[in-house]
Amino acid sequence: MSEISAGASGTFTLGELTLTRLGFGSMQLTGPGVWGEPANRAEAVRVLRRAVELGVNFIDTADSYGPFTAELLIKEALHPYADDLVIATKAGFTRQGPDQWIPLGRPEYLRQQAELSLRHLGVDRIDLFQLHRIDPAVPLEDQVGELKKLQDEGKIRYIGLSEVTVDQVKEASRIADITTVQNLYNLANRSAEDLLDHATERGIGFIPWFPLATGELAGPDGPLAALSRQYGASPSQLALAWLLKRSPVMLPIPGTSSVAHLEDNIGAASIQLDDKAFETLAKAL
Repeated sequence: MSEISAGASGTFTLGELTLTRLGFGSMQLTGPGVWGEPANRAEAVRVLRRAVELGVNFIDTADSYGPFTAELLIKEALHPYADDLVIATKAGFTRQGPDQWIPLGRPEYLRQQAELSLRHLGVDRIDLFQLHRIDPAVPLEDQVGELKKLQDEGKIRYIGLSEVTVDQVKEASRIADITTVQNLYNLANRSAEDLLDHATERGIGFIPWFPLATGELAGPDGPLAALSRQYGASPSQLALAWLLKRSPVMLPIPGTSSVAHLEDNIGAASIQLDDKAFETLAKAL
């Protein structure tokens, strides 16, 4: 049996960067409630190294994961980085404890967090810097405008947004070039369908967070169970394969703290759903 590889998922061009479409999300490498150290730090390091071994060259993280725990783990596991490794991070949340997240988009705060991420990741420039949430108390022009300043200064290469509407993307695009969006999207929750269509039309990368939620679709009598037998694949692999087929701008970032689960996820890259299977899943909700 040949080695599984994320490379089978194809590539997406982000400006001057070429991303393997099936990436890795680092949120689950922290403690409970996305707070503090992981239960097994050595396994977290192994997961990151194994991801890269299996062809992943796009890793998504955020200053608020830990906070900073995930960024520091990435540096510990992978620095000095391979030339083709793309690390995306985010800022725009403050943390008051486990499972607590409060948006803060003041320009001086976003700049501070960008500077800290540069230090924690051990890089001179952040490949993709995303506004983690739009702060309703701060004008969007001030938030995205600060990211544009950081970009002009050479501290970040590309700008992305997270959990946004189409109108917000359009407004932000008048201030800076928006190259990616990251919203909740999976087989069982497609509430961001209009944003995905907008991104697809304009070649904006769409990063679906929580990509593996399958809900009742993975139940014993659900469509994923039958297709799992047909394809010899796990329900999670089929959910990822469906996302990859849904749009050429789709960049799933399934996360895990287990090497075994990581390898199962990466196996999705080589699954080519036929049109009938894709439609069966698309109509299953």
